[in-house]
Amino acid sequence: MSFKVSTGLRDYMLATGSLKTAMDLGFLLLYSGPVPSVADDALGAAQLLATISVSGGGTGLTWEAVPVNGIIAKESTETWQGSIVLSGTASFFRFVAVADDGLLSTTQKRVQGLIDSVAADLNLSNVVLTSPGIQTINHFNVALPTL
Repeated sequence: MSFKVSTGLRDYMLATGSLKTAMDLGFLLLYSGPVPSVADDALGAAQLLATISVSGGGTGLTWEAVPVNGIIAKESTETWQGSIVLSGTASFFRFVAVADDGLLSTTQKRVQGLIDSVAADLNLSNVVLTSPGIQTINHFNVALPTL
């Protein structure tokens, strides 16, 4: 697993606020193609397969109010869904704050990770997404490691 946090999000959490505050109302973007080396990198040749929002309606996603044992989970009352706009094999995701442009940045707040069917940062029952279709994310957590 190679969960990565952007410089912008790390800096924000060190001096300004919480991951929850930074990322509430953001979106989970599912991509195919080459995985950027770090979350600061531009998307390059990656192709957007789906944008996950609340019930697929375009409203940004939120996190539970209280983390447990260093883990914050998706808000349990929300249905995280999105329309699959392009068919392809999902290789990675970015959870981004509102207005992220996907370009090289050390200020954008992002969480990036790998997608697979097992032992990945985001596990999907089928990584081959087919358009048109709907992708639902039932579980999503972010954990901060101990030092």
